[in-house]
Amino acid sequence: MAEQSRGYPFWLGGIAASLASCCTHPLDLAKVQMQTLRPIPGAKSMSAFAVLRTSIATSGVRSLYTGVSASILRHMTYSLVRLGSYEKMKLSLSKDGHASSWRLLVAAMIAGGLGGVAGNPADVLLVRMTSDIIRPPEKRYNYSNALTGLVSLIRSEGTTGLMRGIGTNTLRAVLMNGSQVGSYDFFKSKLMHRVIPFLNIKFKDNILLHSVASCLAGLVATTVCAPADVLRSRLMAQSGNAGLMTILKRSMRDEGPRFLFRGWTPAFVRLGPNTVLLFVFFEQLKNGWDTMAYDRKNYNLF
Repeated sequence: MAEQSRGYPFWLGGIAASLASCCTHPLDLAKVQMQTLRPIPGAKSMSAFAVLRTSIATSGVRSLYTGVSASILRHMTYSLVRLGSYEKMKLSLSKDGHASSWRLLVAAMIAGGLGGVAGNPADVLLVRMTSDIIRPPEKRYNYSNALTGLVSLIRSEGTTGLMRGIGTNTLRAVLMNGSQVGSYDFFKSKLMHRVIPFLNIKFKDNILLHSVASCLAGLVATTVCAPADVLRSRLMAQSGNAGLMTILKRSMRDEGPRFLFRGWTPAFVRLGPNTVLLFVFFEQLKNGWDTMAYDRKNYNLF
C-alpha cells in the first residue's frame, strides 16, 4: 500500500527533475552518444568514460553540458507532466486513505504516456544536440540552444519533425514512469519501518529511505527501458525517414540483439544518481511546500 498523498503544485516535479538533470547531464550526453554511435567492425566499443574523455579532448570541458538547455526544456515538459499527472492521480486514488500498488502502477504508466507526448519535441532536440559532436561536420544540426533549435526544427521539418519517434518515445515514457515512479512508491512503502539488516535501525520517511528506494527504482527503470531507449535515440538522431522496424532489423543484422542494451552501464550510471536526486529533490520540495502551507495557515490565524 502506498502512503496517503497530499496535493502539491503540478509543476513541482518538473523543478525537481530539472535540478537532477543539471547534476547528471554529462552522463546523459555519454549515454546518447554511445547509443547513436555506429560500431566499427573489429573495433572495441568505447566506454562511457572514454566518450566523455574524447569529448573533453575534442571540445573542452564545456562540451559536457552540450544540450543542457534542451534537457531542462525536456524536464519542464516531459517530467513536469508525467510527475504532475501521477501526483494528481495518486491523490484521487488515495481519497479513502490508501491506494493499491497495481493501481498506482497503472496511474504511473498513463501519466508517463502523457509526459512522453508533451516532451517529444524537447526529446528530439536533446538527442540531436548531445549526439551532434560525433556526426560529420556536414551532417550536424548545430542548434545553439533549445529555443533556436525548436524554431529551426519547425522550419525545416514542420510538425513531422516535432513528432519524430513519438511512438517509441511514448512507449519508453510509459515504461519509464511505471518502472521508475511506480517502483519508487512500491519500494518506499515496503521499506518503511523495516529494520536495516545488521544495523538494527528502522527506515523512516527521511532522506535515507528516499535514497535507497530511488536507487532500487533506478535499477529497475534502466533495465526495463533500455531497449526502447536505444531505439528512441536512433530514431530521433537520424535525418532520414527510416521507420522503427527498418532500424530494428538493420541493427539486429549488424550488431545482434545485444544492441538493445547498448549503453546500459552509462544509462544506469546516469539514471541511478538521477533517480536518487530526482526523488530526494522532489521529497524536499514537497516538505518545503508543506512547511510554507503550514506557516501561511498559522499566519492567517492571527
